[in-house]
Amino acid sequence: MTNQLLEIVGRIAGRRILVVGDFMLDRYVTGDAARISPEAPVPVLRVTEREDRVGGAGSVALNVQALGAEAFCFGLLGDDRFGERARTMLNAAGADTHGLLVADDRPTITKTRLVGLAEHRHRQQLLRVDDERILAPSPADGRRLLERIQGAMEAGADVLCLEDYAKGVLTDSLCAEIIAMARARRLPVLVDPGRVGGWGKYRGATTMTPNRAELEIGVGRPLADDALLEAARQMVADVELESLVTTLGRDGALLVRKDGSHERVPTTPRAVYDNTGAGDAVLAMMAVSLAAGAQDVQAVRLANIAGGLEVEKFGCVPIPREEVVEEIVRGARQGRGKLRSAEDLVPELDGRRQRGETVVFTNGCYDLLHPGHVELLEQAKSHGSILVVGVNSDASVRTLEKGADRPIRQERDRARMLSALACVDYVVIFDAPTPARLIEQLGPDVLVKGADWAGKGVVGQDVVESRGGRVELVELVDGFSTTGELERIRAGMEAAQRR
Repeated sequence: MTNQLLEIVGRIAGRRILVVGDFMLDRYVTGDAARISPEAPVPVLRVTEREDRVGGAGSVALNVQALGAEAFCFGLLGDDRFGERARTMLNAAGADTHGLLVADDRPTITKTRLVGLAEHRHRQQLLRVDDERILAPSPADGRRLLERIQGAMEAGADVLCLEDYAKGVLTDSLCAEIIAMARARRLPVLVDPGRVGGWGKYRGATTMTPNRAELEIGVGRPLADDALLEAARQMVADVELESLVTTLGRDGALLVRKDGSHERVPTTPRAVYDNTGAGDAVLAMMAVSLAAGAQDVQAVRLANIAGGLEVEKFGCVPIPREEVVEEIVRGARQGRGKLRSAEDLVPELDGRRQRGETVVFTNGCYDLLHPGHVELLEQAKSHGSILVVGVNSDASVRTLEKGADRPIRQERDRARMLSALACVDYVVIFDAPTPARLIEQLGPDVLVKGADWAGKGVVGQDVVESRGGRVELVELVDGFSTTGELERIRAGMEAAQRR
């Protein structure tokens, strides 16, 4: 499966994706929110940063470009500086914007988010201000849009996407005409539906990609877990789709086909930072995957990856093809267990740090795993989000003068025992007498050792602290040590022999 997914991603370059829908500008005003206004009980935002991003259907187009395909944009912008800003950013990413028309009856949809920083780093959205006018395109603008879309289809396209934010562009009649034109050319049509009812306007599309909440809106009722499948099948029949893909967050996605068959496609659990843009990333990845010849279930697997990467970022951030490839490879490695070489682990840790995670490192022989080890490792994990455990190799243990019969267990067996612990994310075996070189390679944010190291000089402390990290000494569980465990075992054996 890994090689198949990588081959699909490798075929994405040059695929032509038409993106029709509600294009908008997302503005972020970020600052420190460290005090309350004396005028009213509201936070005061001291602005430190302003940033513009393209949102809505523009986010789909940027994801298509980042994944290596070519995006062609169709929609309406206002005759204002925000519309020019959105067009300029799309052009800078390589997207074609000839289908973005300037309408004089509406402003460019603009969402301004006020974002507060706690301790100068933790982002929290405080307020969103929307500038918009929700109305259908004028008859003249509607005709112009259809003409541009038809021209792009005739010039050659692989997939058409409808990204509906229910802002008025994708009317019932416009959707019907676009889908009819696409079907006449055997062009797949993917739809991310609006968060309003009335999904009949998408009738005849190939695939829809709602999340669970959107599916509940579409069917008009809350859905228990055991009702999802039947609701999805009913939606496929009612809207005359080839398939429906319902994204379910950490539970992956449910793929239902028109013949009634279905598949649950799992995903990797994520630390969700911001759900903004996840649906856009899913639609874009589905589109480019199908354009590259993927089967439906393969496209869903890749869409799960793209959506998962998106929720780990703040705001709408395009997911580049390189990150998708890295995630596919990382997932394959995880399937082989937690044991890594330092060389393999370094890029994985770098990628996870970029997503805001904290790397903790500790080390030892772990010759006979006991409750003291487990307590120390669980405490170590509490100081970050990723725990890497360095394990002395058999040769390394023999240099430590622990006894002629040490290690009791071979290095691979010791690593396997550690890998079974939920608190341990990665295990690395090292050959040197100390983990100094390994710590230098991995560059952990936190270095953890037992409290018995106080005043002895922790190996690697200088490296970690020079990079802005810290050392944590945790209390040990009294009465447990490998040496003590071995002494008790040997005493028991000697007593048994004397009897």
